[in-house]
Amino acid sequence: MSFLYNLSLYLVAAVLRVVALFNPKIKLFVAGRKNTFELLEQNLNPTDKVIWMHAASLGEYEQGLPILEKLKTNYPDHKFLLTFFSPSGYEVKKGKTPADIETYLPLDTKENARKIVALVKPKMTIFIKYEVWPNLLSQLREQQCPTLLVSGIFNQKQVYFKSYGGFLRKALENFDYFFVQDQNSIELLRRIGYTNSSISGDSRYDRVTQIVEQNNSLEFMDAFLQGKNCIVAGSTWPPGEALLADYINKDKSNYKFVIAPHNIKEQHVESIVNSLKVPKMKYSELDLEAIGQTKVLILDTVGILTKVYSYADIAYVGGGFETGLHNTLEPAVFGIPVIIGPKYHRFIEAIALVNNKGVISVKDKIEFNTTLSQLVDNPTERANLGRANMDYIFKNKGATDQVVAYINKHL
Repeated sequence: MSFLYNLSLYLVAAVLRVVALFNPKIKLFVAGRKNTFELLEQNLNPTDKVIWMHAASLGEYEQGLPILEKLKTNYPDHKFLLTFFSPSGYEVKKGKTPADIETYLPLDTKENARKIVALVKPKMTIFIKYEVWPNLLSQLREQQCPTLLVSGIFNQKQVYFKSYGGFLRKALENFDYFFVQDQNSIELLRRIGYTNSSISGDSRYDRVTQIVEQNNSLEFMDAFLQGKNCIVAGSTWPPGEALLADYINKDKSNYKFVIAPHNIKEQHVESIVNSLKVPKMKYSELDLEAIGQTKVLILDTVGILTKVYSYADIAYVGGGFETGLHNTLEPAVFGIPVIIGPKYHRFIEAIALVNNKGVISVKDKIEFNTTLSQLVDNPTERANLGRANMDYIFKNKGATDQVVAYINKHL
């Protein structure tokens, strides 16, 4: 199996180079990795003490951020390396993180693994949530580098728990410790012989509680709302956008709406604009003098949705009618009710918030319209549901402190 794994990596690399000629995202994936080793050589000295955090993409970075920030404070004499696997993480966050060095993680070939570990010589390596790279993990173990999986989540469908999953199952032995999100993950790990784990919860709870405490004011949102109530629809996909457009076009209330689509390509944004029969404006064409006269603002940009949620009275989070639910914690922490689609059962934080009654799952247009109208008309219900969300999130913070306490003992 090891031979097949390593062979597949070389085949994947070859295919990606061809696909990169036609796909902009894959082009970034390939091109970004060309400079990884050069960047490390330029920015690391043999005497540097390095703490290395790896995140697959943007969501995992947000999970790891509270830990990174706290370690940065605790260990000012260390350098911090942050690697990403996906362009959707690296390209959004490069130059904007607390890390000293940011780069792509090379593909997990044996040669790349040996080279990057030899260059970095990390004193501690932290992987966020799902990332398991057998060759890299093996090299870290060989160099006796303490290695953690943080905010891990395991389920029965993963390959580690299948009869044919021996190769990747064995790769898990290279982790010194697993900080996981739930009891089910603990039991699954124990079933395959790993007892070096504990429930820390999800460090995203720590991250979103930090967001509440930051300055979230936005001049354009103040100009847009002019004191009126607001519904923010974040990370939307076409099926959800169709529901929103239908509702907005019939809405007689004084509410205003923000739509932040997952896909901000011009053609898709224009399809949203054309579906709306009310005054609207795109963020890319922002006019602070005229924006107050519009009913809908379309965020055809990235990086500001979290702050926009702070203005919402109600939120809708996309993905639950489509491929996979987006982040429900970011709006929920502001103490507002959140509406989602029916496909949320792979996300334990969404399950918990639905069970806690602050997040409402709807299955179709009728339920969507009814639920949204009820929340619009009932401020007391909005407040109660929002309080349930905020209370639950603050009750479940603390993963960062557990992880950092472990690191303090073992670094």
